[in-house]
Amino acid sequence: MKGKRNALGRGLGALLEDSTIEKSTPKASVDKEVSTSINSILEVELSKIKPNPYQPRTQFSKESLEELADSIKVQGIIQPVTLRKINDSEYHIISGERRVRASELAGLEAVPAYIREATEQQMLELALIENIQREDLNAIEIAISYQRLIAECGLKLEELGDRVGKKRSTVNNYLRLLKLPPEIQVALREKKISMGHARAIINIDKIDLQLTIFKKIITEDLSVRKVEQLVREIMSGVQKQPSAKQMDPEREYHMQRLQKKLSSHFGTKVNIKADSNNKGEIKIPFLSSEDFNRIMELLNLEL
Repeated sequence: MKGKRNALGRGLGALLEDSTIEKSTPKASVDKEVSTSINSILEVELSKIKPNPYQPRTQFSKESLEELADSIKVQGIIQPVTLRKINDSEYHIISGERRVRASELAGLEAVPAYIREATEQQMLELALIENIQREDLNAIEIAISYQRLIAECGLKLEELGDRVGKKRSTVNNYLRLLKLPPEIQVALREKKISMGHARAIINIDKIDLQLTIFKKIITEDLSVRKVEQLVREIMSGVQKQPSAKQMDPEREYHMQRLQKKLSSHFGTKVNIKADSNNKGEIKIPFLSSEDFNRIMELLNLEL
């Protein structure tokens, strides 16, 4: 009875080529003499399996590996790993490094594997695409994988989107993250900030302003919505006040907040201008004599 085909995603499935294997093949029935044959399912000793040198994934959750190892002890390996034969005593992992690591933790000596031929570029592309499709990969690892597929595999943005099953805009949003300062990229990798935070920050062109916003996120535990609002306020202020470019980023931010509070207090659009020497002006416009009197009352002044 034939087993169901493994759904590995459009890009990975096309590269690996769909194959069917016999379900519940007894370990004793595996012909050890054909263990080096290509395009076959067989048992390969873990001591002969080496990591993919092009593996883009840099972090494996210890807890997750232990959970998978416990499952393997009970259920065994449900889906064979995919290997590339280097020589009679060495194989490189194309896909399934997490399963190999968990199998070692579970105390297995060998794992079922599909042996296939692959060029070095295919090794890279297969490893990148498989990892991109995993849910536990952080945003920076995904972005780096996209960048490598473009730079090292020669894929165009449209082709990349088709391979990984993502819209071009989604792929581009990840690639933009690599333009952020290293400090922010590390925080995103370590999940101190979310993808939403990073996408809001990247809309600011100035690195010093990006870092100022990032520090506020960390110290004040700002939500994504609050960061998006903060970015809109800063961008609006920069566009309306060219002289603000000369200000310190934190001072610029506080100036925009003050301008907003004064506008709310007086019920009219207050404009603050200041230069690097702390000289400037505050403009409070009024539309009529009644409006003028209203503002004077708010100032607690009498004519």
